[in-house]
Amino acid sequence: MELGIYTFVENTPFAGQAQPLHPAKRLEYLLEEAEFADQLGLDVFAVGEHHRDEYVASAPSVILSALAARTKRIRLSSAVTVLGSEEPVRVFQQYATLDLLSKGRAEIMVGRGSFIESFPLFGYDLQNYEELFDEKLHQLLEIRENEVLNWKGEHTPHVNGRGVYPRPYQDKIPIWRAVGGTPKSAYHAGALGLPMAIAIIGGYPEQFKPMAEIHKRGAEDAGIDPQPVSINSHGFIADTREEAIDIAYPAFKTQMDKIGRERGWPPMTRQQFESSCALQGANVVGSPDDVVEKILYQHKIFGHSRFLLQMSVGSIPHRKLLRSIELFATEVAPAVKEKTEILAEK
Repeated sequence: MELGIYTFVENTPFAGQAQPLHPAKRLEYLLEEAEFADQLGLDVFAVGEHHRDEYVASAPSVILSALAARTKRIRLSSAVTVLGSEEPVRVFQQYATLDLLSKGRAEIMVGRGSFIESFPLFGYDLQNYEELFDEKLHQLLEIRENEVLNWKGEHTPHVNGRGVYPRPYQDKIPIWRAVGGTPKSAYHAGALGLPMAIAIIGGYPEQFKPMAEIHKRGAEDAGIDPQPVSINSHGFIADTREEAIDIAYPAFKTQMDKIGRERGWPPMTRQQFESSCALQGANVVGSPDDVVEKILYQHKIFGHSRFLLQMSVGSIPHRKLLRSIELFATEVAPAVKEKTEILAEK
């Protein structure tokens, strides 16, 4: 199993502080986090896209290009590219350039996104939310397959015989489809032959089991081999479960309560947070042993081959985040890889 980290470069005030870090300092810390993850042998580092004041990640391809210069082996992915409000030709060019800079380590993870700010920001009509995404995904796949683009779309410009450059270092940049709880999206990803990332950021993992099954069925119905599945979860690791909850809860609460005020959710309580960190809950928070147990518990449900952990839901002090990365890479990852390899051999 591949294990890695994803982030939206959250930048909320730390507990007890009125102001967040300067965005330049937050990005400085992010570079150190990615470099550390690379040195310790984690497999993936992914940066998502948001266009809100509590995130410093409106331009993931730019950030990932900086990470390419600071890392040597770790794969670099978006998580996600909000494709409905992006321009597929530019997305391909950006990630092909990243792929050249990183010598073949780039990936693109596309999705609809959990916020809608980018649509009015870039002049798109939310009434076309699903149509925009579907059309642009097909165009992105067409560009990946063909150096010269011939394209006629309803929501995208017509292109007649134009080359799209540069081409990537890899033969084909991997394109992952990120989904929440929409069966249609899972089936579509499977039918297109795309690996799928399931974002489990609420509820219970068991609820999402049908998504993996539908993804597989989509591939089978299309007559192609099923593609890998990734589980993407919120979480945090410390030396003990109690310490992990003590560190993570204030950050989670700050971020989730802000979103909750916008969406009508009640404030998060400590009891609710601890419940979500139990084995059957959504959050992967605890000691290394707790996290290993939870990833393996989820593996029994999904049989996934990749697991990505978002450690910074809200802002975590930098040194404590580095410690979480260290525990993930040195204690969790080896144990999970060993046990899933044994299971695969049976």
